[in-house]
Amino acid sequence: MISIQNLSVEFSAKSLFDNISYVINPKDRIALVGKNGAGKSTMLKIIAGLQKPTAGNVAVPQGVTVGYLPQQMETSDSTTLLEEVRKAFSHIDGMKQQLERMTEELGSRTDYESESYQNLIERMTALTDRIAMEDSDNREAEMEKTLTGLGFLRTDFMRPTAEFSGGWRMRIELAKLLLTHPDVLLLDEPTNHLDIESIQWLEQFLTTKAKAVVLVSHDRAFIDNVTNRTIEISLGKIYDYAVRYTRFVELRKERVEQQMRAYLNQQKQIQDTEDFIERFRYKATKSVQVQSRIKQLAKIERIEVDEVDTSRLNLRFPPAPRSGDYPIIADNVGKRYGDLQVFDGATFTIKRGEKVAFVGKNGEGKSTLVKCIMGEIPFTGSLKIGHNVRIGYFAQNQASMLDGELTVFDTIDRVAVGDIRTRIRDILGAFMFGGEASDKKVKVLSGGEKMRLAMIRLLLEPVNLLILDEPTNHLDMSTKDILKQAIKDFNGTVIVVSHDREFLDGLVEKVYDFGGGKVRECLGGIYEFLEKKKIDSLAELERNRPSVAAAARESAPAVEAKPVQPRLSYAEQKEREKLIRKAKKKVADCEAEINRLEAEVAALEEKMSSGEYDEQVYADHAAAQKHLDNAMSLWELASMELESYSD
Repeated sequence: MISIQNLSVEFSAKSLFDNISYVINPKDRIALVGKNGAGKSTMLKIIAGLQKPTAGNVAVPQGVTVGYLPQQMETSDSTTLLEEVRKAFSHIDGMKQQLERMTEELGSRTDYESESYQNLIERMTALTDRIAMEDSDNREAEMEKTLTGLGFLRTDFMRPTAEFSGGWRMRIELAKLLLTHPDVLLLDEPTNHLDIESIQWLEQFLTTKAKAVVLVSHDRAFIDNVTNRTIEISLGKIYDYAVRYTRFVELRKERVEQQMRAYLNQQKQIQDTEDFIERFRYKATKSVQVQSRIKQLAKIERIEVDEVDTSRLNLRFPPAPRSGDYPIIADNVGKRYGDLQVFDGATFTIKRGEKVAFVGKNGEGKSTLVKCIMGEIPFTGSLKIGHNVRIGYFAQNQASMLDGELTVFDTIDRVAVGDIRTRIRDILGAFMFGGEASDKKVKVLSGGEKMRLAMIRLLLEPVNLLILDEPTNHLDMSTKDILKQAIKDFNGTVIVVSHDREFLDGLVEKVYDFGGGKVRECLGGIYEFLEKKKIDSLAELERNRPSVAAAARESAPAVEAKPVQPRLSYAEQKEREKLIRKAKKKVADCEAEINRLEAEVAALEEKMSSGEYDEQVYADHAAAQKHLDNAMSLWELASMELESYSD
């Protein structure tokens, strides 16, 4: 559909892309990956026609529409939310006006046999077909569904766009883009301003309704769920894999290993050739062979090894000073802004060493409760901070607190202690401040770079309670892995406000759900929480059905004793059957996993009873038992879901 041909881009004599070519096909859902600075956003801009390459071209067939969502953009402040989103359909109104003009022209012409008359009819037919395909009688319903899916409330629809923050304005632009249904969607970090529920809605939209998609994202779970093809940009080249991201990571590892073997073999060949030249350079009897080896050396095409993944860097933070047993005790905490009750009755206790997540839709009070904990804003109820608790707080305004006159290196050097000081440049490199970037002054850094620097600075300070508000928004996948492992190894207490499911998975053991003015404690990891939320909503839907049937029975004549059963349409019946099949498979998968884990636990217990074991066996047994408990919980939830479909 779209053909990228021999594309090259140079910036200040540095090659970003070097003669690359590929094709975007209909129904392709492509993850564009690579290190920060590899050129992912530049590639999207070139495809969108907003930037010209140094050489090569992008061939877009006539009639193919391209929609582009950048990371940052300006939006209009002169309309309400609904009026702004209606602009998504302005091109259809323009096509209708064009069709009216063509109809008037056709009525005034009498040259029925001419070629131009026939061309006019053909253009009118094509335009009519396109209007019929893109126009919809249920525009308002489609707009409402898209806006609510992206987290807006119906009460927001008539609010001026000027009242929304930058993140919500990006959601407005995303809604407009999705409603235009372009043939190719180009999305640059679309999840940065979305909460978990909105991300899941967007995943569903992209997989079921979108045509071709090319996206850049550091949310591993999101791109895994959406894409079916991965294109990596590395050292000016591209590597195209017809697989989703997780499989690509495995294949990339194999590729880099092959490159490294070829590189080492070539280096040996080069060294042997250079040694021969040096040894016989001044011997007349060997001059022909020496000249031959020099020419041979010049012709060798040097093998480059792709950038090495720095996720293996073992970053450890200073041990946390011991705090009291309960760093945070909240009792009936509430916060109100005027007539708006953000949340009320929040009662919970966070124990020393726990790692918990605050999740929920934007605006439900996650960051507000963090500010209450920090003592930045007044609140109702009681909120006690435990004995000897030292808080390290990462918020969106942390970057503004850095000293602009210091260099990146000095900023970290001033807070690093112990053996960390000997590895500052390694740590900076892992967080994308390698080489000359470590000598830049803070004042010249971009907003995202300052946020990353503030994150490093915070995590090197000796604290025992970390509170991280959206820490992953400006980190690539490798750096997120480093940060995640460091937090897992941290022996203090951690509160993470995040919408990144992959980051939270395996990191937190408890989730606090913010919604409807309440804060609910949910035991288990992030995916168990999401699974339970889905079941809860289905169960609530089922609980509502008997009351509808009862009302139908009450309104029926006395002779009608049978309950009224709603008739399902063919499409609804097929969807129901699909859900039942999916639920049965989930139950079967859970049962298979339980059988596997029970066998693993039994084998470990047999080993323990034999007396031939070490301390590692105890650890393996505890881990296997925990996985078995989790599998049992998931089986119960899956069984409940399957039962909810029974008549």
